[in-house]
Amino acid sequence: MKTLRLPIRRSARYYTLGQPGDQTKAVWLVLHGYGQLAESFLSAFSVLDNGFNLMVAPEALSRFYVDDAHQQVGASWMTREDREAELEDQMTYLDALYRIATHAVPADAMVHVLGFSQGAPAAARWAAKTQYRIDNCILWAGEFPPELEQAEAFGRFNTYFVYGTRDPFLTDAHIQAYEERKRRNGWHLNTLSFEGKHSLHSETLRQLERVLAKAPPAVAS
Repeated sequence: MKTLRLPIRRSARYYTLGQPGDQTKAVWLVLHGYGQLAESFLSAFSVLDNGFNLMVAPEALSRFYVDDAHQQVGASWMTREDREAELEDQMTYLDALYRIATHAVPADAMVHVLGFSQGAPAAARWAAKTQYRIDNCILWAGEFPPELEQAEAFGRFNTYFVYGTRDPFLTDAHIQAYEERKRRNGWHLNTLSFEGKHSLHSETLRQLERVLAKAPPAVAS
């Protein structure tokens, strides 16, 4: 049996919050978690809609029913099936979205990439490989892809690990692994935690915005 591939054109859906313009200080590219949809995920970022932030939420390309009654739809960034092709499609998709998101904002506007849960490894993989400037990469309640252990890109921008102290999906071993990678690779890895479970936390988002506003920009490659 022979595996063949046929490149096709398809539509990808994304949502925005905030208006791009001369007043934009930061562009947030935010990737949802497993089984979520971009529109509802983006609503959690309304606390950052202050006239200076542009939030852009791409929706993963694979949708499926998440309930037995086939009423609720969610999306997934990838599975292990045909993994390399899905990763390549993600790169093409997110690179195109970057160009759209940054087109009408000042050149010195900060670019933050945030991935939640399953969106965290997707965000990390893209941030490590894209040719475009990223100032801060935020991995929220998600694992770091092990194959990126030696990725030089993570020395060019700041990386943040954000998690709830009662998150049932993150063990002490996960947290320790982040800290060990930080020490081993000399990354600019910062940790923020909050009292909560596997979710976005409004006050922590506000705190993160304040921290990122003071963070140094990306190092030119």
